Amino acid sequence: MSKRRETAPAASKGSSDGEASEKSSNGAEMRTTVQVGNPRRSSFVWLALLLIITYSCSSVYHHQFQRLPVPLSAGEAGKRGFSEIEAFQHVKALTEIGPHPVGSDALLHAVQYVLTASQTIKKTAHWEVDVEVDLFHAKSGANRLSTGLFAGKTNVYSDLSHVVVRIVPKYVPEARDQSILVSSHIDTVFATGGAGDCSSCVGVMLELARGISQSAHGLRRAVIFLFNTGEEEGLDGAHSFITQHPWSKTIRMAIDLEAMGVGGKSSIFQAGPHPWAIENFALVAKYPSGQIISQDLFSSGFIKSATDFQVYKEVAGLSGLDFAYMDKTTVYHTKNDKLEFLKNGSIQHLGENMLAFLLHTGASSYFPEGNSTEAEEDTSKNNAIYFDILGTYMVVYRQKFAKMLHNSVILQSLLIWATSLVMGGIPAVASFALSCLSILLMWVMALSFSFLVAFLLPLISSSPMPYVSSPWLVVGLFGAPAFLGSLTGQHLGFLLLQKYLLNSHSNRRQFPPIIKAAVVKLEAERWLYKAGSFQWLILLILGNYFKIGSSYLALVWLVSPAFAYGFFEATLTSARLPKPLKLATLLIGLATPILISSGVFIRLVATIIGTMVRFDRNPGGTPEWLGNFVIAAFIAVLLSLTLVYILSYIHLSGAKRAIILATLVLFSLSLALVTSGVVPPFSEDTVRAVNVVHVVDATGKVEEGQNPMSYVSLFSYTPGNLIKEVEQINEGFVCGKDKTVDFVTFSVKYGCWTYDDTTNGWSETDIPIMHVYSDAKGNRRITQVSINTKGSIRWALAINTEEIEDFEFKDARNSEELIPVDKKSGVNGWHIIQFSGGKNASTLFDLTLYWRSGSTHNSDSPLLKLRTDVDKVTPITERVLEKLPRWCSLFGKSTSPLTLAFLTNLPVKF
Repeated sequence: MSKRRETAPAASKGSSDGEASEKSSNGAEMRTTVQVGNPRRSSFVWLALLLIITYSCSSVYHHQFQRLPVPLSAGEAGKRGFSEIEAFQHVKALTEIGPHPVGSDALLHAVQYVLTASQTIKKTAHWEVDVEVDLFHAKSGANRLSTGLFAGKTNVYSDLSHVVVRIVPKYVPEARDQSILVSSHIDTVFATGGAGDCSSCVGVMLELARGISQSAHGLRRAVIFLFNTGEEEGLDGAHSFITQHPWSKTIRMAIDLEAMGVGGKSSIFQAGPHPWAIENFALVAKYPSGQIISQDLFSSGFIKSATDFQVYKEVAGLSGLDFAYMDKTTVYHTKNDKLEFLKNGSIQHLGENMLAFLLHTGASSYFPEGNSTEAEEDTSKNNAIYFDILGTYMVVYRQKFAKMLHNSVILQSLLIWATSLVMGGIPAVASFALSCLSILLMWVMALSFSFLVAFLLPLISSSPMPYVSSPWLVVGLFGAPAFLGSLTGQHLGFLLLQKYLLNSHSNRRQFPPIIKAAVVKLEAERWLYKAGSFQWLILLILGNYFKIGSSYLALVWLVSPAFAYGFFEATLTSARLPKPLKLATLLIGLATPILISSGVFIRLVATIIGTMVRFDRNPGGTPEWLGNFVIAAFIAVLLSLTLVYILSYIHLSGAKRAIILATLVLFSLSLALVTSGVVPPFSEDTVRAVNVVHVVDATGKVEEGQNPMSYVSLFSYTPGNLIKEVEQINEGFVCGKDKTVDFVTFSVKYGCWTYDDTTNGWSETDIPIMHVYSDAKGNRRITQVSINTKGSIRWALAINTEEIEDFEFKDARNSEELIPVDKKSGVNGWHIIQFSGGKNASTLFDLTLYWRSGSTHNSDSPLLKLRTDVDKVTPITERVLEKLPRWCSLFGKSTSPLTLAFLTNLPVKF
């Protein structure tokens, strides 16, 4: 019997796989019909796949971020080990002191406690180890950083005290000249006792110092522990130590311990510039935790924060590591930063990692000098890319290797795509274009659906962000619409691609229409799967070009699914019809990406939600829907990127209707919970950040002989109105955008205010004074101003850079120059000086202003704006604080006023 070979539609130029069919007889054709005629797969298969992936993601997150070591007692840890039980006693003692901000009596008690504990460590140290304890007093200084939150600002400090402990092996003379710095801060903001930020860090450092004092005789280098004050006021403690303490000249590597929440795993979120520290940490850490994606987000400015590590890198040129606790970021700088939320094992996790790292690096024969490298390479080529897997193993490689690896994958991928499209001809190019269109439609529809919900949510719920206390709500509120949008967009692309393929095969009559339609569906499914890898290829190319460390995620999501497809699906023979994608292709292709990235993605979503309680840095200055847009966009992009492979598998499934229905039910249920108030937006454990400030406004009043205006201002860094809060307080507050309050470092554009009983608790003698005592209008106008902040040792002064080109700032008490004449940067036309100090800080200053030539003389804007803060509660403020709802908490940061603030300015006069 003769056989006749015919080319099937799949073997045409429309198929990049070179797929074809061989028909030998009617029986063979019938077998093909049975095999291909009904490509629908069981809905139970898709349901099982969804459950497997969901369970896997949850398990990865739990193991990577929630699994903590067992706390050890002193007996279990031994003299040279680390004990959480012992460290916790220090944390407890510091927390019981209460809030201890700079300038408070409580901070003096906290410093004394750390000093006493350090002296005890010195007494009990190993006989081959020298332990030196220094109570360092920084008289004054000026800290001007060029990047991040401090651009356009100068932080001036005075009368700060730090505890510095140096542990040196006795019989290694050169050890004193090469030191490792471990740093954290004792001070807190005024609103919290600071169990997490950063008493937990101080407790870890004290226990580390004790452990190293018992084993440092094996080290080749000294270890310096810096317990500084002034971090919360602008990184002042780190700056004063680095620029003034004699031991700072010996430091070769800096380790900073911080907290952006309370408890959980302390992860590395900044490393470098030199990769030596992170490479050695990965070698010895028992529970490694760290993600380059956190560093990328932090350095991009997306996370509005700063740590002492910026001083060590920018001012001292040091490399090292920056750690932070990241659990429950909603408690950051609020009353809920307390011991109850500090999980067992959190301190043990950081302590064991740090102890192993310090002993290893301290004994190493090689030690990098600052941020240089042996070959003096460009640091951009030498940066480390790092990420941990399940909190058990850390992968670290350098940017130079990453570039070679990424270039190799990119070139191979482009070569495969080019070869496939050239061999497939115009039909293949058109199919490729339509499959890319489906990706674009996914993104557009996912973002559109989720943005619509983000915009409407403030209109139908009691709070613009009703999910903060229950983060799981975002799965239904934003995840469900984004999923439906992704599915809708890709389905539209699938229909367009299917229509094109069917038309391109319409002139071929080898198979009956039912078989041809089945072949087209299978071919379209494969194009959609391959288009998913192409979007990750584009991201990899962009990340590689801009040297973004997080590009490793694109590499993983590209290579693993592509490998699985090539292994299970691709063929070199032209005699095969397309078949439905194998379940094994998805399971094996997604296994590695899920293992490496799913926990990180979940963590990032949780962190972003946590920051929503302090999203509006100028209260009322951003639309109420903007925070929702940020979360909605992040979730929509995340789902579009990661679900592209799975969604390509759903179009031939009978589960589409059930999935869509279930997603709609999830969305409706979440929306009902929000609108009905069953799930409150905030709770006693997850509070809304607010501030209550008794304002004495003397701007433009005192020199005119008018009485200053006095009122209490209530505002929130969390978007949304304050109607419920005001109703419960019941002190005559009026809310709205009618009264903008300029607090110099920020403005309150929406808030509440009351004038009831606001004349008590302060005196006009407390109002700061700015007096012009010299105004020379020669070739260059020079104005000299005296400033008396009265009883305030924490204040902010804004200088109009539209009028003033430069200035000099001195302590009038001793004529010490604090800020010299040099180039000053500004933000929005102002250069801001923030001052904080101890009880002996000066309150008298001289300011010399050098005017710009050809000044615009815009008298509508003042020349100087001054806000002075006083740590005092007036009678009306006390009543308001007592009535403040339990779901609210005062929020502190370096730019926030205290509970009593005086405002004044100096007008432009000619």
